[in-house]
Amino acid sequence: MLKFPLRTFSTSRAAKTLLERELYQGNSVVRLILNDKKVNTLSLALINELFAELKAINKIEKVRSVVLAHNGKSFSAGHELTELKTEKGSDKHNEIFDTCGEMMNFIRNMKVPIIAEVNGTAAAAGLQLVASCDIVVAGKSSKFLVPGQKVGLFCSTPGIALVRAVPRKVAMDMLLTAQPIDSESALRAGLVSRIVDDDQVKFEALKVAEQIGQFSRSVTALGKAFFYTQAELNTSDAYRFQKKKSGFAGSLAGI
Repeated sequence: MLKFPLRTFSTSRAAKTLLERELYQGNSVVRLILNDKKVNTLSLALINELFAELKAINKIEKVRSVVLAHNGKSFSAGHELTELKTEKGSDKHNEIFDTCGEMMNFIRNMKVPIIAEVNGTAAAAGLQLVASCDIVVAGKSSKFLVPGQKVGLFCSTPGIALVRAVPRKVAMDMLLTAQPIDSESALRAGLVSRIVDDDQVKFEALKVAEQIGQFSRSVTALGKAFFYTQAELNTSDAYRFQKKKSGFAGSLAGI
């Protein structure tokens, strides 16, 4: 049976409004809610706060999964463009892109699964964030796009995560035309795991979290790490890699 929240655990919501935090299912599920303006731009401040939160969560043994949600109609519109103006300088730009890339990599390497809860638009680096999550639950009216072409900024780094989530032809179509795809198309392409009615997105994401929480945290962590490592290998190397992972094989011996 789906559990409802016990409490919100942000102790300084008035002072820190970029993220809201909630605990569910006996404190084993953390729901992080992007809450930066109306379109949740990934400003450096938001990236840093989210990154720090994820690092802290990864160390808590009781946590079994994280749901990444959003307030407003936009999951995220991508980077804060005012921070990417020429006068900000290349050092500032590099800091933004480097920190964002490190966070995306960290999500993949976390011990617990990250579930994106999308009930709106995910664009540019916002789509990159969605594509970097392990599971994506989307509302039927959600849209996904990499619109950099429209403003003369090709979405190069979002494309890194995108092409690892969808076929290359789909990724190039999205990158070159800057046109959005709907949730049905995203599901067919593999960007989205499941779609539901808009008013059910939160509950479906928590349902996924509850299903994951039934199983061993250590096996889940081991399986997630193995999955992403072998996915980058050819088939023969993947099987050889599996043979080296005796701990992984041992964890499955009882199945």
